[in-house]
Amino acid sequence: MQEEHAGYSQPQTLPIQAPDSGRPQAAERLVQRAKAEPLSDGGLTTAQLLSRALRLDPCHHEAQVLQERLHQVSVPRWHFPMLADQARNRAYARAIEAKVKPGDVVLDIGCGAGLTAMLAARAGAKHVYTCEQQPLIAAAAEQVIAANGLSSRITVVPKWSHDIVVGVDIPEPADIVISEIVDTVLLGEGAMATLTHAMSALAKPGAQSVPERGALVAELVESDALLEQWRPQEAEGFDLGAFHRFANVAQITPNDLAACNMRALGPAEKLFAFDFTRPDINPARADSVLRCCQTGMAHAVLVSFTMELAPGIQVDNGLASGGHWGRTAFLLEQPRPVDPGDRLSVTAQHDASALSLKIHGMAARVEETALWLHPDLAASQPKGAAGGFGVPAHLPGAQGGAGGDSLGRAVH
Repeated sequence: MQEEHAGYSQPQTLPIQAPDSGRPQAAERLVQRAKAEPLSDGGLTTAQLLSRALRLDPCHHEAQVLQERLHQVSVPRWHFPMLADQARNRAYARAIEAKVKPGDVVLDIGCGAGLTAMLAARAGAKHVYTCEQQPLIAAAAEQVIAANGLSSRITVVPKWSHDIVVGVDIPEPADIVISEIVDTVLLGEGAMATLTHAMSALAKPGAQSVPERGALVAELVESDALLEQWRPQEAEGFDLGAFHRFANVAQITPNDLAACNMRALGPAEKLFAFDFTRPDINPARADSVLRCCQTGMAHAVLVSFTMELAPGIQVDNGLASGGHWGRTAFLLEQPRPVDPGDRLSVTAQHDASALSLKIHGMAARVEETALWLHPDLAASQPKGAAGGFGVPAHLPGAQGGAGGDSLGRAVH
């Protein structure tokens, strides 16, 4: 018999407890019912059947696999890094606290786990109506809200916001509309159509919105690693060039962003500005020139956003920001060497839900200085000048793009 090491005991093999007689068979019948159940109710019945099966037989392999598959399909994985994004959460908390007043009725679009709804209740809202079209998520949000003691002040409406009727689903129009229904270029989750409907049909005249404004900007970037990831020239000695035509737009995760080590070659230039308090769904086009202020190799045009949640409170997914949002880069057909003064012309267009960007040739060269690299020097630029260190040309007063002086009417 071996001696035990000091402080450690020999591992023991525990007997596997056999389930009660009949329980595995009952669990199997529930799993078969779950597999045959249509998902027309958003998966609620299927989820309940699988949960019952796993209570009877916690080790039922197929029940575990099907439950996880249902969760993967019904609850997008971005929910979890979003909820863990402390900078984003703090910015929303500050903005909601600044804008919600006692007696306000709040409409929260896209409930998720219920965080922004609970922030509005904490800020003093009379009542918060939060809508969520995915039934599994809506049911879980009700549990989260109840666990935090806010069920009497928050109502989860398990509907798409377009289907909400004032006087039926909510008793009165909202004083404030809160949302976070944007993707890496603001448009992909249908935010503009949703907010256009909400601000006109579900909110009081002059209602406030969180966020208030948003903008898209573009900048030339250098990144050998990005090109190697998305357009590898060869593998095991074989030329892969003919496959590159499928890799024109790179969707970059936060981890990829860190690995790609992108370097901005010039200031960010405004493409479009959006007013979330007076949204519209009109398409727009912007012809822009991206300036180079450094010598390097241009590999892509990075498009990023800034959102002003409330005056002085912003979130963004630019090069210098952290957080859970991904990035979108439009790859040049071929890398191009650039020097200060070089300019690249692009055409950006968008509709209510998508962005496109066409990269043209080099524009006429002008002499450039690298003022934008230094925050003290950037601050000395006249108000509305494009660029600046970390100051994209899309804030109030910025010129150019589609939208003129305001962050107003260029769609989203």
